[in-house]
Amino acid sequence: MKFYLTRHGETDWNIQNRIQGQTDTLLNERGREQAHELAKRLKTGYEIKTIYTSRQKRARETAEVIGRAIHVTPIVREGLEEISFGSWEGYTWKQVREEFREEYQAWYVNRRYQIPPGGESYQQLLDRLLPALSGIFDENAENVLMVTHSAVIMTLMSYLYDTPFEDMARNYKTGNTGIVEIDRNLFQNRYEEMK
Repeated sequence: MKFYLTRHGETDWNIQNRIQGQTDTLLNERGREQAHELAKRLKTGYEIKTIYTSRQKRARETAEVIGRAIHVTPIVREGLEEISFGSWEGYTWKQVREEFREEYQAWYVNRRYQIPPGGESYQQLLDRLLPALSGIFDENAENVLMVTHSAVIMTLMSYLYDTPFEDMARNYKTGNTGIVEIDRNLFQNRYEEMK
């Protein structure tokens, strides 16, 4: 079994560098094209048997385009949704640094555990993501694709490879419709350590 994560297609907020978080933005035209291009790539060599998706519209639409191409109906799975940035959503990072100076500074120096106003920390994202992924592993014996979000992928990779969360964007940034393969044994070993 192979375990793939992909990020949803492009949205207008991606282009504007706005923080999306759990705001339910839609794919733009380029994002739909990216989803179709990804679907073509996945038709050969990946042998995806099951698709899981975040409940957010940008991920679901990406998953539906892929699903139609490879004849697999996507399943919405709680826990795969993007991190919540609470009050910061809709702002650019520059605006957040200026308008939420103290809260941003506290978050910046302790990203794994600090919670943005009205949002969730990266650790809280992990606390909901890891059980969801463990369940997906338990339910499947064939190749799986999960359509999710940038922070979800970066957080998971930082956790799996035990690298600083402050460096996640530098180490694991995934472009729209980029694909990451996760090693099942590595995941299970790390998850068992956490329990």
